[in-house]
Amino acid sequence: MGSITLEHVNKSFGGHQVIPDASLEIEDGAFVVFVGPSGCGKSTLLRLIAGLEDTTSGIIRLDGEDVTQRGPAHRGLAMVFQSYALYPHMTVRQNIAFPLKMANTDKATTERKVDDAARVLNLTDYLDRKPRQLSGGQRQRVAIGRAIVRQPKAFLFDEPLSNLDAALRVNMRIEITELHQHLKTTMVYVTHDQVEAMTMADKIVVLNAGRIEQYGTPMELYRTPANKFVAGFIGSPRMNFLEGAHAEKYRAATIGVRPEHLRISRESGDWHGRVGVVEHLGSDTFLHVHMEGVGLQTVRTEGEKEFVPGDTVWLSPDPSRIYRFDQSGLALR
Repeated sequence: MGSITLEHVNKSFGGHQVIPDASLEIEDGAFVVFVGPSGCGKSTLLRLIAGLEDTTSGIIRLDGEDVTQRGPAHRGLAMVFQSYALYPHMTVRQNIAFPLKMANTDKATTERKVDDAARVLNLTDYLDRKPRQLSGGQRQRVAIGRAIVRQPKAFLFDEPLSNLDAALRVNMRIEITELHQHLKTTMVYVTHDQVEAMTMADKIVVLNAGRIEQYGTPMELYRTPANKFVAGFIGSPRMNFLEGAHAEKYRAATIGVRPEHLRISRESGDWHGRVGVVEHLGSDTFLHVHMEGVGLQTVRTEGEKEFVPGDTVWLSPDPSRIYRFDQSGLALR
């Protein structure tokens, strides 16, 4: 079992409140991603769950049991950091086995658990190598293997892919997702990359200045964002926002339209503009259009469509995909 419950958790450093009041229910076996901009408190919240930081107030429960005052070694959790933190003089086998050695686990059990973890992570052929002989992705898998052998109630990942190049990030993203499907153990994963959050999570926690703005499935957040912040953070490229007369027409202070929900034409449409930067990505093309009195709007269209900077164009939003927000940024339904 690995359910995690936060009840009105608060964290302050001196007079600075980092987490004002966080309540959250993470179900056993779920893959939950904490996402938000730098400094939003996502890593701090993870460290509170791990026991690496003390709560200022509130309760943290694991499987219903209050562990708020327990140290990290007594919570039954395993954490994987951004830094691999492997012992350079040890082999892969010795690195993975290290937590078992510290727990005085017998030799036969240790060998079995290490071999099982290596097989799951495709590290069997590398067990006798040193970390310096591995790629970045392989080193991160060793760090994950060291966590697996502890058979924790939950895995906590703190931006584990930040040190990898773009191709390795994609591969490791898939590997960690497949690992979760295989182990069916609760995983809590911190990232600033909303693409990672959308592709990996069962549920996403969007954080802003320490506050939980919304908690739901990726498509719930994409289709029905609770407020303007979530709407602008989830989705790539980010949502376009318009105010003034454009929004008043829909009885809102602000309206939002995703780039993929804008139709672009040379002949006619609702809004007039001029093409600025054009980004060709093969299957997709992103057009950055300057609208008079509104500013820059992004359009996502088919890669085969040919537009060049300076073209005069018209934009038309899909009326069924317009998001409306009030003066405080809350979504209007």
